[in-house]
Amino acid sequence: MEKQHDNPFQFTKAVILLPLFFVLTLWSVFWYELQFQDNLSHFGIYPREVYGLKGILFSPFLHGDIEHLANNSVALLVMLPILRYFYKEQSFVVLFLGILFSGLGTWLLGRPSYHIGASGLIYVLVSFIFFKGIFTKYYRLVALSFTIVILYGGSVWYMFPNVKEGISWEGHLAGFFVGLALALVLKTPQFSKPFFYEWEKPDFNPELDPFMKNFDEKGNFSPPPKPEEVIREYFNSSMKVVYEFLGGKK
Repeated sequence: MEKQHDNPFQFTKAVILLPLFFVLTLWSVFWYELQFQDNLSHFGIYPREVYGLKGILFSPFLHGDIEHLANNSVALLVMLPILRYFYKEQSFVVLFLGILFSGLGTWLLGRPSYHIGASGLIYVLVSFIFFKGIFTKYYRLVALSFTIVILYGGSVWYMFPNVKEGISWEGHLAGFFVGLALALVLKTPQFSKPFFYEWEKPDFNPELDPFMKNFDEKGNFSPPPKPEEVIREYFNSSMKVVYEFLGGKK
């Protein structure tokens, strides 16, 4: 039977390399657009059009301007290391399904315009890390959830229309609910409480165990005899009692 690892949080190179590689890819695409004057926005998500489906995979890597790119890069450099460090076993699944389903949600809900940017993925990460920490009830992850609220609690307003011009609130909303769904569906066995049988405990004494008492020294099944039942008299008296049954007289 598998037991919980003493420390489920292990720092690896991927904690640093994953966010750096992802963000470097975003900047490389943006550099290409500037260098060759090639606007790739048409690779974004265009809702409810078949040709707009390609944006589900490509839109997170496209950004409209340097401010948009910088804001998302900072958020990813914060959220991706947290995801990889605290949820190592689930990190790539969250990334892949987060991009896929948040993009699909944007395609279904979005306004008829090209939707680009990694904001949807960021909302997936924020939502997943917050809710998963609450659901696991693991004290470190609960503390992490409250930290996420402090850092990004204000971003909840950008899931509603007309809050800020030019943002894809539909992508934010889709990402939020996808993160919540992943927190509900994905299992985190590394944080489950360990279960020990009685015979696995260090203070186990076979001589005192009720089950082990059913076996003799050679291991043969030999349960101890059952104690004799004692029939107790429920009425005792030193006085003579005479019973007279009146119902039998005529």
